Amino acid sequence: MPVYSDKVMEHFLNPRNVGEIEDADGIGEMGNPVCGDMMTFYIKVDNNHLSDVKFKTFGCGAAIAVSSIVSEMAKGKTLEEARKITPALVAEELEGLPKNKFHCSNLGAQALNGAIDDYLKKQGKAVKTKRRRKDEQE
Repeated sequence: MPVYSDKVMEHFLNPRNVGEIEDADGIGEMGNPVCGDMMTFYIKVDNNHLSDVKFKTFGCGAAIAVSSIVSEMAKGKTLEEARKITPALVAEELEGLPKNKFHCSNLGAQALNGAIDDYLKKQGKAVKTKRRRKDEQE
């Protein structure tokens, strides 16, 4: 069994921002067919800032902790600042993730970016997608 940091356990046992935003400005969904984790992020955007971020996650404790911390890291940020939340930053904020659970941090960052992309598409704005390196996807 993987050893989790106290911060991972805290966010797993007491996740923040769980739920759905009924009239979300953007929705992003990301899953991993190998482990079965599925994350959906909902965002509300006011004046180019994420005024609200909620999530629903089906997955392991690490996936739930990642979703919780990503929602906290993103709330209040501008869209550009939220885009800078990387899998490595998520893992660092959680004080580390076991190597076999690092993919969860990828899912969290990708689901958040998916919600931002969805919002931008709805606004008729160009979506700046950057291809992720293979090592970021694992």
